[in-house]
Amino acid sequence: MSVQPRRQRRQFLKRIAAGGATVGTLSLSGRALAHASEHEALPDARHVLGQRFDVSFAHGVASGDPLARKVIIWTRVTTDRQGRIPVLWEVATDAACRRVVRAGIAFTSAEQDHTVKVDVTGLRPDTVYHYRFRVGRQVSPLGRTRTLPVGAVEQVRLAVFTCSNYPAGFFHAYGEAARRDDIHAAIHLGDYIYEYGRGGYASADAAELGREVEPAGELLSLDDYRQRYAQYRTDPDLQAVHAAMPFINVWDDHEIANDTWKGGAENHDPASEGDFKARRAAALQAFHEWLPIRTPDPQRKEKIFRSFLFGNLVALHMLDTRVIARDLQLEYATYFGSDGSFDSTRFAADMVDPARQLLGAEQMLWLHRQLRESSATWQMLGQQVLMGRMNIPAPLVLGQISFSAYSALLGKVQTAPGSLTAQEQAILAQPAIPYNLDAWDGYTVARETVLGMARFLDKNLVVLAGDTHNAWASDLQDMQGNAVGVEYAVASVSSPGLEEYFPTENPAAVAAGLETIIRPLHYANTGDRGYMVVTATPAECRCDWHYVSTVKSRDYTTFTGKSLRTQPGAGQRKLQTV
Repeated sequence: MSVQPRRQRRQFLKRIAAGGATVGTLSLSGRALAHASEHEALPDARHVLGQRFDVSFAHGVASGDPLARKVIIWTRVTTDRQGRIPVLWEVATDAACRRVVRAGIAFTSAEQDHTVKVDVTGLRPDTVYHYRFRVGRQVSPLGRTRTLPVGAVEQVRLAVFTCSNYPAGFFHAYGEAARRDDIHAAIHLGDYIYEYGRGGYASADAAELGREVEPAGELLSLDDYRQRYAQYRTDPDLQAVHAAMPFINVWDDHEIANDTWKGGAENHDPASEGDFKARRAAALQAFHEWLPIRTPDPQRKEKIFRSFLFGNLVALHMLDTRVIARDLQLEYATYFGSDGSFDSTRFAADMVDPARQLLGAEQMLWLHRQLRESSATWQMLGQQVLMGRMNIPAPLVLGQISFSAYSALLGKVQTAPGSLTAQEQAILAQPAIPYNLDAWDGYTVARETVLGMARFLDKNLVVLAGDTHNAWASDLQDMQGNAVGVEYAVASVSSPGLEEYFPTENPAAVAAGLETIIRPLHYANTGDRGYMVVTATPAECRCDWHYVSTVKSRDYTTFTGKSLRTQPGAGQRKLQTV
């Protein structure tokens, strides 16, 4: 490096220390992260760089919640040092960080688990930036981020993930996406971590893979959740994808506990595990510490619904279907009598109860306002659970018959209907019912409200969903059969899909059978792990499903599954093969 750049850099650092460069950003970082007074003097940047700290950046870097002129950047300082630690951050337009455009000093401490989050302002729209952090002479890995476009936009490309279970297998899907350079942002639809203890769900191969969870027990306290996030963030593929692109995150249930609802969770026992609200508060605090999310209301960490505008092309509305308003899930088991009969009348009444909430009044009104006021071509909902109707013959849902046996019965109807026994006829006569009451299928009035809203406002609706560990694509129709939009649902990063629940069935046959049985369903993959790439243009919104051959080995191959699209306009809001 020549003498002149060194001199320029020294002058730049002196301006930072004196508050003469990016003053607004500096005061924000101090206020939000160190709980420091706006008037607290910042240390001289040369002094910060010259100090010796026994630290590292073992958990990498990340960015998130990009807007047109600002973005969150994140890291964690790994240290045993007590007290507050000054962290110098830099944002540049080049990978060598010679053209630094924003910089400042943030503080971190054990109070926020030594995580650092800075909301960098004053950036240019639709621009790639590089960023890094320093503590003393230790420098973090380099991150790459991108701001959102404004005005007329010709293309937006998003990577979509869900359900990354550390003990279940390797995070190859993250690694594959990290190698791309054409993604505007990544959307994570939840289950970023899992709360189970060692030996719990999907852990059969964990010891062999070297992926047993820490801590060993189920997550209950703030320290527990922090430790689990820390373990996940040591994964090289997860670090790589965070360093490659900005993330837009929402939680699902496993960031707290399985099948979370507003008053509890299936995987929470108050008698042995304490107050659920305390557990939820700990989980949400760790989520906000460890993920590069812009907290809309620091006093209400449960409120994470927010929108992202990609110019005039895409309005992305991120929803919460778990924490704020979800009522307790219905369960089929509660409708069976002692004689084994099913109370279909009571079940049907509960299904259409208008009081049952999924989003809640505040979030529903917010979503209506966002849809009404947006003129973007595509209105996209980033949320956790399947919205498409997934009605399956009751004997399959209730485990009374296998997929292959039911498919054989359907074949018999076509080839030899006269040979059907009375028992077989009774099986075929049973109605189709929702296979997953934890999804929008269990909250039918809430779903009709959202679909009716989009239809009345004449919006091109695209719903993104995760949660099930399988890939799906469905037409979205209201109760009258009116076409409203489409849903693209992503397979898991590593959590097992339906192939684990039907181990004797061929996943391809199960998927093909479901595509036949479920009328709005156009595509299913129930046996592979991967991610989606959603590409929006003024003419179409396309989804490509990408898969890895295995998550149980470091060696794997990749392949592309289905490619589907939808087009804008009242007569075009349905799925088409590319």
